[in-house]
Amino acid sequence: MRNQMVDQQLIGRGDIRNPRVLDAMRKVPRHELVPEPLRKHAYEDRALPIGEDQTISQPFVVAFMTEQLQPQPSDRVLEIGTGSGYQAAVLAELVQSVHTIEIVPELAHRAKADLDRLGYTNVHTRQGDGFRGWPEAAPFDAIIVTCAPEAVPQPLVDQLKDGGRMIIPVGPSRNQRLILLQKRGDTLQQSAVLPVRFVPMTGEAYRHSHD
Repeated sequence: MRNQMVDQQLIGRGDIRNPRVLDAMRKVPRHELVPEPLRKHAYEDRALPIGEDQTISQPFVVAFMTEQLQPQPSDRVLEIGTGSGYQAAVLAELVQSVHTIEIVPELAHRAKADLDRLGYTNVHTRQGDGFRGWPEAAPFDAIIVTCAPEAVPQPLVDQLKDGGRMIIPVGPSRNQRLILLQKRGDTLQQSAVLPVRFVPMTGEAYRHSHD
């Protein structure tokens, strides 16, 4: 089923081309990272609920965001919004280390347990508000955000290496765009990539946009 997902959803109509990303998508057992009653749907082309009003993104979105980051074996990556841990696991197959933050305690603890069980020793998990990033582990070669703030959080920009890449959904819930940012000295080169719908970023990001 996993190979079928890659062949049909990613290569067939999704236009994902990076061979390392495709290999990682073939390897990571997505069914191990969704709630047991939904495991039979794990390789379908859709998001699935994982509890606490959160979802695991459809495989195409995970592969697309991963490919946009151009992950290198020596990269250190920050992820905001661990969720089920699936995106972190895919990245862990491709980069040196992943630091991932989840604001919902139950999801953070479950993802850590699942990632440990599956042997992802290069994933470091933390429960907390991702708005401020993970300063003591910065700077990062790449940052991936899987929840949508209304504007790009400045602390995340600050924690990106010069030349580093960030992929992030930005905007109110009905009008989000997935944006790829590249840091060049004091400037950010920005390209809008895809219209998307992610869960909103909560915590400090919400307070910032509603002050």
